Amino acid sequence: MSINSDDLQLHIRVIEQLKQDIENGTYKEKEKLPSEFELARKLHVPRAILREAISMLEEENVVVRHHGVGTFVHTKPSFSSGIEQLGSVTEMIKSSGKIPGSQYISTELVNPTENDKKHFAPTKINKIAKIERVRTADGDPVVYCIDRIDKELIPVELVHTQDSLFHFLDQHSDTQIAYAVTYIEPVSYHEEISPVLNCQPDQALLLLKQMHYTKNNRPVLYSANYFRSDVFSFYVLRKR
Repeated sequence: MSINSDDLQLHIRVIEQLKQDIENGTYKEKEKLPSEFELARKLHVPRAILREAISMLEEENVVVRHHGVGTFVHTKPSFSSGIEQLGSVTEMIKSSGKIPGSQYISTELVNPTENDKKHFAPTKINKIAKIERVRTADGDPVVYCIDRIDKELIPVELVHTQDSLFHFLDQHSDTQIAYAVTYIEPVSYHEEISPVLNCQPDQALLLLKQMHYTKNNRPVLYSANYFRSDVFSFYVLRKR
């Protein structure tokens, strides 16, 4: 569909006005916007123009539509990190000026699965310490973490005393994580994890699967971390 120059100017004006209203606090984060009829009347534009402008703002993640409910101001990510920078969740939360915390779901010793054997190869592992917990920022749940570590590397009974597993490994073994191989996957609503993180039914999660290695290329920690997409954003620096 082509847009003539006059309509394009109207689109731009509506988008800029709504962004300004959000920036100055007229419409706050998570607040529902007025109906299309009300907004179109207030901005003196046809509803078709307003509807198209709202669609553009949705593509920019400025607003989010909940079908059958309305359009809401999107929450800005509180934490942003370059994916090429390896740091713990604890460090990310601290760098944003918030207080990190942990709510432990379970800590158990399990037999390594076939996937574990592949992830930790060539190291042979007899038992895996599987740790599930919710990471919080100022008390709000923001990440669901499932970590798997060679049981021989850590005193499992003390794992709940530390927020950062990186620091825990540093303190209780001669193992220091040097780098990680990371895969990022968008995940739709997760029946078990999304409610724990207080996610809306149409709110996606960002799953980071990471295998962590020492400087000698020994695999020591496998993590599957589910990040709230409205709270975290990741970027990558690409050079030519």
